[in-house]
Amino acid sequence: MSNIEIKKLHTFLGHNNSLYSLEALDDHRFFSAGSEGMVVLWNLKSPDEGEVVAKVEGSIYAMAYDPIANVLFVAENHEGIHKIDLDKQKEVGSVQLGNHQIFDLKMNDGMLWAALESGELVKLSPSLEVLNREKISSDRVRGLDFYEKYIATSCSDNTVKILEIESLELSAELKGHKNSVFTGTYHPSGKYLISGGRDAQLLVWDANEGYILRESMAAHLYTINHLVFNKDGKYFVTCSMDKSIKLWNAHNFKLLKVLDKHRHAGHGNSVNKLLWMKYQDLLVSCSDDRTISVWDINLDE
Repeated sequence: MSNIEIKKLHTFLGHNNSLYSLEALDDHRFFSAGSEGMVVLWNLKSPDEGEVVAKVEGSIYAMAYDPIANVLFVAENHEGIHKIDLDKQKEVGSVQLGNHQIFDLKMNDGMLWAALESGELVKLSPSLEVLNREKISSDRVRGLDFYEKYIATSCSDNTVKILEIESLELSAELKGHKNSVFTGTYHPSGKYLISGGRDAQLLVWDANEGYILRESMAAHLYTINHLVFNKDGKYFVTCSMDKSIKLWNAHNFKLLKVLDKHRHAGHGNSVNKLLWMKYQDLLVSCSDDRTISVWDINLDE
């Protein structure tokens, strides 16, 4: 690595409260949502005003896009999941999952998965039929990630539980965090998984060797909210309640850059979600400060 240049290209304004969720529509467009219940579509090719595509009453922590049907699933806390047909520009279905917060939604192999405050993992069809609902944790399920036949569930009982997708049988339980785990993400190769959460630690688990703990880093000052890899898996970024975004080498796990308010005109409050877009390899972040930032990270090797 000879040099890394980071520049904030855009700040998207328009939301009136904290932002918790980002979801890509295609290589250059993405959705944002948060505590005000408004879902907005943005375009990186024409970074002007966003387009409101849905509005619900409660907070939105998670969304999932189905490219086959061109449908956006929106998780409204305590009210369930809404199905938004983007061609018709209207809601075409919903399902109530009980009076629970929904912390994550993911599409995998045509199915929709939801992580619930109740410690349950729910599998749904694209028509929102509940296919499976399992209590997998004594506390909240905060995050989901998939690799081949496995699903990694980040839980507030301080563990990451690796389940077989078909049977939901427990394959491994990763114990090492001292507090709630918010995010557990597989490297694109599947060779390892990195987890982070309220203890501000990053733990690296070797998926090829029975999820042995390989690395442990004191990564942030406060809770790690989210983690994403870039498309080729050479780098990853983390975001935190400490208001910063950090860029890491995914080979040796060394810290490369800190994006914060002082150094890069970063966010003024907790950074809650990240999205590494295919368009020009731009990074998108959202925050409690009600803004969305777009970052150009020039990884000059």
